[in-house]
Formats: sequence, C-alpha cells, structure tokens
Amino acid sequence: MTVDAIDPETREVAELKDPPLAGGAVPVLGHGLKLARDPLAFMSQLRDHGEVVRLKLGPKTVYAVTAPALTGALALSPDYKIDGPVWESLEGLLGKQGVATANGPLHRRQRRTIQPAFRLAAIPAYGPIMEEEAHALTERWRPGVPVDATSESFRVAVRVAARCLLRGQYMDERAERLSTDLGAVFRGMYRRMVLPLGPLYRLPFPSNREFNRALADLHLLVDEIITERRASGQKPDDLLTALLEAKDDNGDPISEQEIHDQVVAILTPGSETIASTIMWLLQILADHPGHAEKVRAEVESVTGGAPVGFEHVRKLSHTNNVVVEALRLRPAVWILTRRALTDTALGAYRIPAGADIIYSPYAIQRDARSYARHLDFDPDRWLPERAEEVPKYAMAPFSIGNRKCPSDHFSMAQLSLIVAAISAKYRFRQVEDSDASTRVGITLRPHRLLVEPLEW
Repeated sequence: MTVDAIDPETREVAELKDPPLAGGAVPVLGHGLKLARDPLAFMSQLRDHGEVVRLKLGPKTVYAVTAPALTGALALSPDYKIDGPVWESLEGLLGKQGVATANGPLHRRQRRTIQPAFRLAAIPAYGPIMEEEAHALTERWRPGVPVDATSESFRVAVRVAARCLLRGQYMDERAERLSTDLGAVFRGMYRRMVLPLGPLYRLPFPSNREFNRALADLHLLVDEIITERRASGQKPDDLLTALLEAKDDNGDPISEQEIHDQVVAILTPGSETIASTIMWLLQILADHPGHAEKVRAEVESVTGGAPVGFEHVRKLSHTNNVVVEALRLRPAVWILTRRALTDTALGAYRIPAGADIIYSPYAIQRDARSYARHLDFDPDRWLPERAEEVPKYAMAPFSIGNRKCPSDHFSMAQLSLIVAAISAKYRFRQVEDSDASTRVGITLRPHRLLVEPLEW
C-alpha cells in the first residue's frame, strides 16, 4: 500500500460548522463512561453521527474523526501535532524526549538517528536473527501441549527487538517482566485517559499500586540495559550504540533522559504491538484452519520443504495477506490522538486551536462503508485486483506522514516469517480454558489466549 500526500479540504470560514455532539453523555464523566465500558463498540458507531463528532471526556471537549479521508488529512496536515489524551497518558512510560512523543525539530533529529536501522536495505541483515527466533518457537513447542500465547508472543517480540536493535542476549526473563508490566501500565493509562479523575489516581488503591509498581519496573529494566552496555565497553553496530553516540543540534551528546526515552520507545511500544499482533495471528490460525492450511501449502511450495527463511518472505503472498488482514481486523494500536496548533478545519467542520482530536484505526478499518463483508477475515481482499477497492487511508496500520512507524518493513518481515515458520510445522486449536476476548488498554490483545499446537 502506498500513501500519497493530500491537502486537507479548505473552506471559507463562513461555511464551517461545529461538529455534532454525540449522544449518551452523562453528568461529570461525559462520554468517558461509555469509552470505559465498551470503547470499541462506542468508537465504531460514531460515524453514524458524522465524519467529525464532539465528545465530552469529563469537562473536556474532544473531536472524534471517523472518515478515512479526514484521518489522512489529519495525519498529513502541519496544523496538528502528536499530543492529546493518548500521548498524555503515555508520558509516564515514554517520556517527552523519545521519538514516539517528540514534535518538531527534536522529532526530526531523532528520526534521522534511528532511521538507518530500519531502512529497507538494512532489513536483510536482521534476517538470520528473525529466522532463528521464529524457528526457536517451533522447537520449544510440543504437539498437544498448550501454549500461553501472551508469554510466548512477548518472548519472541522482545528477543527479536533486543537482538536486532540492541544486541541483547539476556532478554528471556526480562521479556516476562515486560509482558506483565506493560499489561498493567497500558490498562492504567487507558483508565486515566478516558476517566481523568486526577487526584484519585494518587490514592493507594490496589489498581494504582499495581500501575505504579509496573511503571517503575519498566524504567528500571531500561536503565539495566543501558548500564550493562556501557559497562561492557562494547560498541556493536546497532541502534543502542547510535543512541549512545548521538549528538544534539549543538554537537553535544544527547542527554541521559533522551537516551532512556529512546530505548523505551524502541523496546516497549514496539514489543507490545508486535506481541499483540502475534497473539491475534495465533487466534486466527486456530479459528480459520482453511487459511492456516493455505499458508502451510504456500510455504512448502516456495521452500520445497526446506526450513522457511528470510529470503522466502517476499514470495509468500498469501501469508503476507494473512498478516495484513490481521492488522486490519485486530490493530494493536486502536486509538490515536492529535492536538490542533491553530484554528483549522477538517472537512466542513471547525476545529479550534488547542482542541484534542481522537480517531480509531480499529473503527475505520472495520467500517462497512469501506469494506465489503467488513467483519469477515478475508486475506484475499489484499490481492492486487481487490486492494484497489479499499478507499484511501482506510488501511494504515503503521500510520502515514512524518509519524509513520519507522519499523514498518522490519515488523512486516518479522510477522510474516513467524507465521510461515509456525504454520509450516503446526496447526492450532484453542483449548478449553482459552479466553480470546479482547482486552482493551492503550493497545488491544486477547485476555488469555491458550492454543494447542498439533502436527499436520
């Protein structure tokens, strides 16, 4: 999929109107209660009320954008910056000096530092590590022995990130810590975003204690990684070395806080989103055996029965389409926000300076206006002749514009290789105690997915 720049539609000020207010707000909490109780259903029905809709989150007015063309305009316009409820809730984790949260010149400098590690020409160098970790999954699993999809998905996601980008050989135990901590942190951050109750989150309730403990441990984990690298005296050609040697715009070394925030941005959101997608792919392979068999047959045809490798990934068209369709139906990042820098407009609607804008890739990518059989799992919709039917900006799993995820090629290669490797050896079924219902936090993942690998 390619994305071409567009200019937001401009209109005379006299023609602009205020977006309609969504129904269902309650005193004090506004729409926050609905967002807390069933956020996916709430966001998915907003387009019925308009392409831009006003919401109340506590005392705050937020503008929800529901149409693909306007989310494209929002992402590409210089009138908006990364900010708003999602990013404010993430500051305790990501800080203000990492590439995920920075804006303006700082963000551009940081992207220049990390981009070489993710350029298309650099990805094949990571191939052997991706292959090794994908096949390690299949060797660790045993036919008939249930697999905890959460811990296994995090283990492989963290190990690939650590070994490829940070050259870490020490991440198994930390992967388990990361999985547990991120689950607690992202749940807590989501509550703080939709129910901004301020001082109540400082009280010693069990949920607040769990959040604070997990957040502190995440930052401790990152400090351990940086300290161990410095103590080793080693300078491998990796992203961590690039950060430790990076200079600011004055030619001075970047601050310790910026190094810390950058490593957090590399290791935590990336691991969470990749791991969540692997979980959903395991659920899909278990629940759609026909497509699992088609992946197995494609891998065997392409490899001739040899172990699948990085060099095969581009030829695995159905496997790649399975991954893309999983990203459509089960996007890990389901909600995003921006903040208006000036009085501006989206479509026919007035957006005031300082306004927070919210939109949901989950809702947009499942909209019946954009997709035939919109809730069906149908990888063939990404065949070239059918992909043209999808409206522009209705599918942007890695975002667009200058906030596009720099690791999109890295992530797609990793996901496709993992699906190919596990499908070549096993078919899957969910076991009786599995709970594949959606756990909503800042990201989406199954509550407790348990799958049983079975021999073909």
